[in-house]
Amino acid sequence: MKKLLARYSAVALILIGQSAMAAKEPKYSVSEKEGSFELRRYNPMIVAETLVSGSMDKASGAGFRLIADYIFGNNTSSTAAKEKISMTAPVTMQPTSEKISMTAPVSMEKSDGQWRVHFVMPEEYSLETLPAPNNPAVTLREIPARNYAVIRFSGLANEKKAAKKTTELLSWLEQKDITPTGEPELARYNGPWTPPFMRRNEVMVEY
Repeated sequence: MKKLLARYSAVALILIGQSAMAAKEPKYSVSEKEGSFELRRYNPMIVAETLVSGSMDKASGAGFRLIADYIFGNNTSSTAAKEKISMTAPVTMQPTSEKISMTAPVSMEKSDGQWRVHFVMPEEYSLETLPAPNNPAVTLREIPARNYAVIRFSGLANEKKAAKKTTELLSWLEQKDITPTGEPELARYNGPWTPPFMRRNEVMVEY
């Protein structure tokens, strides 16, 4: 029991750290806004990411812990054995196993439960200056500037809610004759202790 409580306490401290540090977001401009929908243009960014298996909730927790371990010091830099990296928001996850059908209803749960979870690195870093992850399960990747369609919502971002919002976003894009070119991503901006009505969640899809 003590070991179990200690493990949960460690996870809670990681999540509290996320809340305290997740002040910055990747830079973007908005070309159109309609209610909870937006069309955005994101600047190039670097992400630390990992691939995890399981249900959406289990994969989210496992992926978060792996990358949080990297940014909190399980890394090697050119100037020191470890370096603490400031966290940004949101934490994003995306299914990778199959192409997602662009017709309703849409499910974000894949047949083999493979997910990509990533954090965006602070903009002052480049691939050359970021410390290297010590854990080979965590990798760094540069993403070029991209266009995203986004739907914003509050509440619990579980599989059912994410699937519903994905369907709404794809229907909105269809009305505007915009064709998605990527797979939907779920972005969460708050820790689990945040009251559901105060949470910011988004489903994003590249177009």
